[in-house]
Amino acid sequence: MLGLIFEPTNSFKMHYLYYIKALHIIFVITWFAGLFYIVRLFVYHVEAENKPEPAKRILQNQYKIMSKRLWYIITWPSAILASLFAVVMLYLLPEFLTQPWMWIKLSFVFLLYLYQWGCQCIYRQLQNDIIKYSAAKLRIWNEGATIILFAVVFLVELQNGINWIWGLVGLFIFAFVLLFFIKLYKMTRAKKNWDTSEKDVNSSNQ
Repeated sequence: MLGLIFEPTNSFKMHYLYYIKALHIIFVITWFAGLFYIVRLFVYHVEAENKPEPAKRILQNQYKIMSKRLWYIITWPSAILASLFAVVMLYLLPEFLTQPWMWIKLSFVFLLYLYQWGCQCIYRQLQNDIIKYSAAKLRIWNEGATIILFAVVFLVELQNGINWIWGLVGLFIFAFVLLFFIKLYKMTRAKKNWDTSEKDVNSSNQ
């Protein structure tokens, strides 16, 4: 009886594996959605610091509430459940652990948890009205989850050695391209704000 519980048969694997895999994918999607959006809320929170009162207080209080709900109702539960179903899949298919790409994927998952812990630290700071990072730095930080997502998807889909090596090379290229566009966005936004300020000055002088 114990053997049936701890050593699943092939029929058990085929019957339940697809359900477990589907749940794993669903919670991975909601996990990343939470990570993508939480940092955007951090950016809005920091940008609201420059607003006049009472807009500053109203906006920041609202972002605190939204962040708390997103973080503890969606993001952390999704991370835990996605990992739980992943462990179950590895238990049912332990042969995956003999493949190098899986260990590299697990390394990226570990990096993702470190990234989430970094978000947790920023979350606590903002909840306590401590602002240590500029909106520009947080925009760059926001791309961390994107890079990890690309890496994991490429590793899962391109499992043989040469393909995932080229996939990782492409990942680093993608990271540099992202940073370039972030820098370009920052410069464009700064120029736009400068042009607006210049127009306001000209209007006031007339």
